[in-house]
Amino acid sequence: ENCIRYDPENKPGVSNLMSIYAAVTGKTYAQIEQEFAGCGYGKFKPAVGDAVIEHLRPIREETGRILKDKAYLEKVYKEGAEKAGFVAEKTLRKVYKKVGFVAR
Repeated sequence: ENCIRYDPENKPGVSNLMSIYAAVTGKTYAQIEQEFAGCGYGKFKPAVGDAVIEHLRPIREETGRILKDKAYLEKVYKEGAEKAGFVAEKTLRKVYKKVGFVAR
């Protein structure tokens, strides 16, 4: 049977694809079944892939923009290093105190 319907017990693969499609499009299973009524897996599978790509597009575009902004990346890196250094120094002082070393 080559129909698109949500049936996790008998059609786990299609049901999984429907769950993914529903998550990225906001459509219900009934809406998906209606949209792909009369269509086979050959049309549904690429539609799921396209929907996922479209859903992730803003993230991919923002990641690309950030990776091109070397000044921003350097700023974030330096701020992170400063915060990490502060936390590490604070922790090290606590350790020194506990083991009886003289703090620097």
